[in-house]
Amino acid sequence: MNTRKLTLTSILIAINIVLSSFIIIPLGPIKAAPIQHLINVLCAVLVGPWYGLAQAFISSVLRILFNTGSAFAFPGSMIGVFLASVFYLYRRHIFMAAVGEVIGTGIIGSLMCIPVAWIIGLGDFAVKPLMVAFILSSVIGAAISYVILMVLKKKGILDRFIK
Repeated sequence: MNTRKLTLTSILIAINIVLSSFIIIPLGPIKAAPIQHLINVLCAVLVGPWYGLAQAFISSVLRILFNTGSAFAFPGSMIGVFLASVFYLYRRHIFMAAVGEVIGTGIIGSLMCIPVAWIIGLGDFAVKPLMVAFILSSVIGAAISYVILMVLKKKGILDRFIK
């Protein structure tokens, strides 16, 4: 195991859990957290898809346990971080990681929440409000992470993380 990536992933999980308890976009049973999307893009660039998936899964479990998330966190965050990582690995550009997060969470993740809604008994669940909430949340988080990563890149700090 890569100790640096494991440590960084753990720190990002902790930041995600703490900040997601303060910043939530509630919409019925949905608790969209822009911080999750911010952390997803950071993971895509800094630690890659596998550690990113672990972060998304562990963060989703902990957010549910702390009542700051819902079952809808799993498909959105996990698909988002994976697609952000794939897009980043394909082009090696931070903007592509942000785009991957928005597409992965906002579009694909929200569509994957339909079966989750059926499983937990929300058969008449409205997809459009869910998609709007996920897209809004992922755009906010991805934009903030893009700015953070660009500042780190401009100052030369990002190069120390990506090897």
